[in-house]
Amino acid sequence: MNDIEKINRLHITARYAETDMMGIIHHSVYPVWFEAARTNMIRSIGITYSQLEKDGIMLPLSELNCKYISPVHYEDDVIIETRISKLSFAKIEFTYRAVFDGNVKAQGSTLHGFVDSKTFRPINIKKVRPELYEKLKERICTEWCDTDGEACIKV
Repeated sequence: MNDIEKINRLHITARYAETDMMGIIHHSVYPVWFEAARTNMIRSIGITYSQLEKDGIMLPLSELNCKYISPVHYEDDVIIETRISKLSFAKIEFTYRAVFDGNVKAQGSTLHGFVDSKTFRPINIKKVRPELYEKLKERICTEWCDTDGEACIKV
């Protein structure tokens, strides 16, 4: 799998309810979009968040970062690009870009720990679910690539 295939893309049309008085998407919306994109990425590797929870695994958020570069407006068709940027036995980092019309409008990341859903104690995902760990590991991507594959940027 090449780096272009490792990046998950979720299309979102900016809704009126997500705008502020200036007519741009409110800053609080981006983490919601990141969550939707992360959920979509997990599903793309063959498992859902709800199945993980049924299996006794949760991924609580420990860090959230977002850099706002330029505004997104009502009805803009935005692509939220998601990649797994780091993975260890205990945690996973997802990195995101909100792209409209070929321009990065915002970028961010979230860091999550793997925990037991009953005790909330950290687990070693490689020991508990080795097949899941391997699927996640296959999706680690250290470069952002344009959709057409022309340009890859090492992060």
